Amino acid sequence: MSTPRAFITGITGQDGSYLAELLLAKGYEVHGLVRRSSSLNRHRIDHLTHEERLHLHYGDLTDGVSLVNLIHAIRPDEVYNLGAQSHVKVSFEMPEYTASTDAVGTLRLLEAIRAADLDCRFYQASTSEMFGATAPPQSESSPFYPRSPYGAAKLYSHWVTVNYREAYGLFAVSGILFNHESPRRGENFVTRKITQGVAAIEAGITDTLVLGNLDAVRDWGYAPEYVEAMWRMLQHDEPTDFVVATGKGTSVREFCEAAFSHAGLDWRDHVTYDAAYERPTEVDALIGDASKARDLLGWKPETDAVTLAGIMVDADRAKIAHLLNR
Repeated sequence: MSTPRAFITGITGQDGSYLAELLLAKGYEVHGLVRRSSSLNRHRIDHLTHEERLHLHYGDLTDGVSLVNLIHAIRPDEVYNLGAQSHVKVSFEMPEYTASTDAVGTLRLLEAIRAADLDCRFYQASTSEMFGATAPPQSESSPFYPRSPYGAAKLYSHWVTVNYREAYGLFAVSGILFNHESPRRGENFVTRKITQGVAAIEAGITDTLVLGNLDAVRDWGYAPEYVEAMWRMLQHDEPTDFVVATGKGTSVREFCEAAFSHAGLDWRDHVTYDAAYERPTEVDALIGDASKARDLLGWKPETDAVTLAGIMVDADRAKIAHLLNR
């Protein structure tokens, strides 16, 4: 049996790095798309660079020619489209770039696959932000109501993936993942901002953490578990879309309390509010119903938000201790 070959966009991100680890452990040959920049941003996959089955390629979701050339050259068995401008607040400031990357980028990649006449399986990273103002719990049959340029761009990607599945018979699925975090989460996302803040306050580096809306409720899971669900979707007999979530809502305030409590601190002594961190249109509550993934994929989450907060705080504590002791 030949070695399965996977192509991952966004391989240097949180999900891409965990997915690369998972696929390499399963014996895949892994190819990753990397954007060219003046500085390297590959710290999440540095520990994988010794792997002979890992290959990185320069390209960009905004450059259709690079995608066509790579798909023709690699001819992957599985394609995971995780690349995106993924910060909701930033999407209000960079709406056109967000649309070109997150929406049209998916179309470019699907067209590259179609043009290559490639018999592969395609995973699209959809998002709970597509539900936006829809009341929870949200499932695969819930109506979409995005509340940001990011959510709207991802909704285009979601529906164009469905269209290519139905129009061209492509094995194409969308994983509608609710918020999922880890120590590899970007530092400008609220969970990581909180856990880094806790570690810095505990170390005496600062005394204050500034946040925006504390009442927003999200369904927070653990990223390594969620990439397992991605892989299972492409092993399923039929292409269909899945919600991936824990089914439990936690407010930013509650996550904050759990993170500070893990370090023996009271969050109320350190957290201040700044309206500058609010979005122009807020999403009040996202809580997913992942019954379909549980029933058809045998997938279920193992890590709750409180445990996740502790994992992330410990990782940021270790990082700060390392920096202070250098």
